[in-house]
Amino acid sequence: MVLTGWCLYLRQKGPERIMISMPQVQSIRRLRRNGESVASIARKTHVSEPTVRKYLAKEDLSAVPSVRKPRASVIDPYLPVIEQWLAEDRANWRKQRHTATRIWERLRDEHGAEVSLSTVTRAVARLRREFAAERDEAFMDLVWHPGEAQADFGEVDVLLRGVVQRMHHFVLDFPYSNVGLVQLMPGENAECTCLALRNLFEWLGGVPERIVFDNAAGVGHKGYGEREPRLTHLFQAFQAHYGFDCSFCNPYSGHEKGAVESKVGMVRRKLFVPRPSVWSLENFNAGLPDRCLELATKPHYRKDTEERGLFSEDRAALLPLPGKRFDVVTWRHMKADRYGVVTLEGRHRYSADRANAGRGVIVGLRALEVEVLDSSGKHLATHPRAYGQASTNSEDPSMQLALLCNKPASWPNSRVRDALPDPLREWLDRQDRQTRNEALQTLKRVDRESGWANAAEAMLSILESTGGADRAGVTLLAARLAEGVAGIEYDDDRPDLSEYDIAFTADVGVQEGGR
Repeated sequence: MVLTGWCLYLRQKGPERIMISMPQVQSIRRLRRNGESVASIARKTHVSEPTVRKYLAKEDLSAVPSVRKPRASVIDPYLPVIEQWLAEDRANWRKQRHTATRIWERLRDEHGAEVSLSTVTRAVARLRREFAAERDEAFMDLVWHPGEAQADFGEVDVLLRGVVQRMHHFVLDFPYSNVGLVQLMPGENAECTCLALRNLFEWLGGVPERIVFDNAAGVGHKGYGEREPRLTHLFQAFQAHYGFDCSFCNPYSGHEKGAVESKVGMVRRKLFVPRPSVWSLENFNAGLPDRCLELATKPHYRKDTEERGLFSEDRAALLPLPGKRFDVVTWRHMKADRYGVVTLEGRHRYSADRANAGRGVIVGLRALEVEVLDSSGKHLATHPRAYGQASTNSEDPSMQLALLCNKPASWPNSRVRDALPDPLREWLDRQDRQTRNEALQTLKRVDRESGWANAAEAMLSILESTGGADRAGVTLLAARLAEGVAGIEYDDDRPDLSEYDIAFTADVGVQEGGR
């Protein structure tokens, strides 16, 4: 391409190799109106006579887009086969899909295609782009009706009983009103999801008619090419109990529940920044829906109505609650090991009492607790449910402290009581309920900071020295023990300060006698 003056010369194939500028076209037409012949115009404008006739014959000089005319390719006969293979790939695991090289090999071996690898690679890339564009263009602005909801999980850090812990906030969003309700859970399994839903149903006083879940939710999963999701037994029973319909997004299709996706982030910013301090998860969750409703005083982003007002329409469309509350628990028949312990998820150990060593037990998994029954259904123990990758053991008194502080009436039969030294246990037995609870709270805090053994030893030492369980003293001594610093010991050669006491008493008596 060469640009000279007002002329654009294009070296191209075909009879016409020169495209002239608009001033030249105007000159051609003006000269023709003045009566000039085609030959004269060609000489004066320095273009060929066919070019002059062409631009004199044009009725419309409007710009038109330059469109590349498709050319036939050797790959064209095989495009339907390639499209079929790529369509089948969408139902397969992403690591077992066709590459361009594998498609080229199959075309060569199965269809005798004489095409180059580069040609196949370009064709495959184009077909994949077209499929991605079709999928993106399929986004629809859906209409949500009152009483319909979307559900999803997000992650937040909280200060749980003084320890920073990564937890999961469950959001139930109502797109019609744009109001989202939240519950804080330790995990994303079926027990946590159903407990969060039950808490919100009871706060709402009703049940959403339909809930759309994320495909990765703990209640079920929908694979590629599957029309129906695979649901957990617990969630199926929960759904039947409350009578709501549910559907699941397609894999990697978060846009199908965009309202709750946005709400998860908004709730994290509004309610969990700064990082909240949580002592009782049940109490914290009980207040979360009201705090969420306080955020709904703004106008709806599309409707000229306050979100709180639209939410009343959502609540009016809810299904009624059933007569009985659903017990969110998954029961498993397991066998205790020779120590009377059952292991869940390969790393969390829960005691079933040594009397049941080697026997079959029934284990109930709840979101926050693990209940152990013997084979006849008799209650054996209840433990806080452990989460995370680190191994845990319910026989550790530290695992029982949090539950005991929330249920202090369990003190006489608790494992914490049995694990304490005799003098400390006997002293706590004699205390009233309030004093004992304060001492247990101190023990739990110090155990978290310095470990169980140091906490128990420090509390016993302070008790023997002062006759009480002063928190500051126990905390300081336990910290010294944890650091390997021995307490201050006085031997028999320490100075006798009794003479100072006598002198002070005598001095006081003299002063009083002189008054």
